[in-house]
Amino acid sequence: MKKLSARELLAVASMLFGMFFGAGNLIFPASMGQQAGRAVWLAGAGLLITGVGLPLLGVAALGVSRANGLLELSSRVGRRYGLFFTCLLYLTIGPFFAIPRCATVSYTVGVQQLLPGADPRFALALFSLLFFGAVLFFSLRPGELLTWIGKVLNPLFLCFLAVLVVRALTAPLGEVFAAAPVGAYAVNAFGTGFLEGYNTMDALAGLAFGIVVVDAIRRLGVTEPAEIARSTVGAGVFSALLMALIYLLVAVMAAQSRGLFEPAANGGEALAQIARHYFGGAGALFLALTVTVACLKTAVGLVTSCGETFVQMFPRGPGYPVWAVGFCAFSFVIANFGLNAIIAWAAPVLMFLYPLAIVLILLTLCGGLFGHSRRVLGWTVGCTVPAAVLDLICALPKGSAAARLLAPVAGLARWLPLADSGFGWVLPALAGLAVGLVLTRRAGARG
Repeated sequence: MKKLSARELLAVASMLFGMFFGAGNLIFPASMGQQAGRAVWLAGAGLLITGVGLPLLGVAALGVSRANGLLELSSRVGRRYGLFFTCLLYLTIGPFFAIPRCATVSYTVGVQQLLPGADPRFALALFSLLFFGAVLFFSLRPGELLTWIGKVLNPLFLCFLAVLVVRALTAPLGEVFAAAPVGAYAVNAFGTGFLEGYNTMDALAGLAFGIVVVDAIRRLGVTEPAEIARSTVGAGVFSALLMALIYLLVAVMAAQSRGLFEPAANGGEALAQIARHYFGGAGALFLALTVTVACLKTAVGLVTSCGETFVQMFPRGPGYPVWAVGFCAFSFVIANFGLNAIIAWAAPVLMFLYPLAIVLILLTLCGGLFGHSRRVLGWTVGCTVPAAVLDLICALPKGSAAARLLAPVAGLARWLPLADSGFGWVLPALAGLAVGLVLTRRAGARG
């Protein structure tokens, strides 16, 4: 039985890390650190589960399932559900939120900090127009430049980040234990950190792009599903450790910054403040340039992946260039609402998608225990969906028209255990699992 060599394993691990590392992997740990304060370790534990553990399990689930992508995997619940879930997931990690977030993070860390006197709306519009013009140019002409950016400028950014973190840890702005947690972190640091991991979108990305990693392992000669899963998880150990290290160090650095700064509106502003404090205008400029290039690479990859996926799902529809232009144009419009708005409106959608993704991942990994029964999948997902919808409604931005309109529905959450902490889907999912198992056993007994 073929196994990966150490060099092959390292190559897959490097690819896996490059796929997952994006804008959200910096701004959300920074935001969490500033708000969690002395509770940063407890909050960080929750973040690592959803920000590191679940993405690896998602990739492993695709390896074990032998599915040729997310559509095939999710269609085991039902064809219509698979199409709905796949479309919504790709749109979420694509033009709805993740792609425009790349532009707004670059703007927040860069232009907004370097040109404080500029009209913010005009500056964001101009910057995002140029950003998505470049994204479209490279998306329509994929080639070696994208690889060069990923291999050279991303490591350059990580080196700068390492210098910034080391500088911050050796000359801290304050003591972590002196910073009191604020907001939801003061009430439930672990649970809030767990939900903060949703914002990285990495578990969704793991399901969407996991087939790329699995195919890479298969091309290296590994064919046994168990060995594919082991190789994926083994390669992920390096990626996970590096990602976890970055998360925790950035979070601690941000928590220490509370000695000088109040919690920023978002993680991008927090990182820019810290960089400017330690390295002045030059440091802020270098951070802005490297973040912009890194986000540009990520956005090109997302546009390309989403475009190719929609061409495959709708072969009689538009060609790839039309999808690429449409995704860039839509992302430009969304980006101009600003980073805070994108984060606020992404939260409800993620509160809906993540429970469904978690259920799909766990049922796929444990499918051998119940013969991969469609009844179990259908009942578990079917009971999870209504509770996830309720979590979505409860997470709508406070004061928005949608939140006011659906307030009576949100009131139902008080009857659902754990809904107040964002986990109202857990018990319904377990109930659906129990019903599915009982019906499967009865059907087996009759057969």
